Amino acid sequence: MPSFDIVSEINMEEVRNATENASRELSTRFDFRGIDASFEYKDKAVVMKAEAEFQLQQMESMFRTAMSKRNVDTSSMDVKPYDAHGRTYRQTITFKEGIEQPMAKKIVKLVKDAKIKVQTAIQGEELRVTGKKRDDLQQVISLVKESNLGQPFQFKNFRD
Repeated sequence: MPSFDIVSEINMEEVRNATENASRELSTRFDFRGIDASFEYKDKAVVMKAEAEFQLQQMESMFRTAMSKRNVDTSSMDVKPYDAHGRTYRQTITFKEGIEQPMAKKIVKLVKDAKIKVQTAIQGEELRVTGKKRDDLQQVISLVKESNLGQPFQFKNFRD
């Protein structure tokens, strides 16, 4: 019986590269000369530091551009609210990895409502989709891709 897995993974090495690229761009920008602003990658998160809130917004835009150049889906970014420590503003960006239980249930409901003849099973942080026909599985793939669920998904282990 044909099957495949729906997963949500991010290449953290590309995120690190995007952070370094954004840091390089930050050092060459004229509007950031003489300003204490930086990007820092640590513990699978990116920390942005700047002297003002609007600078953090500009830095977020630079980071999104660097991420898209590295072919990392920016919808996986979870931008936390900024916090101020004296004259320094700090903002943390984390990344959504894995399919959490509520999102998995939403995908299962989406597939059931479409009345496609497949079975979906939640297996930890991924979903296994099994069906009799390859065409049904391809319908599920296109259905999940078309519905904007706020998280990037990959389709792996396609078996016939």
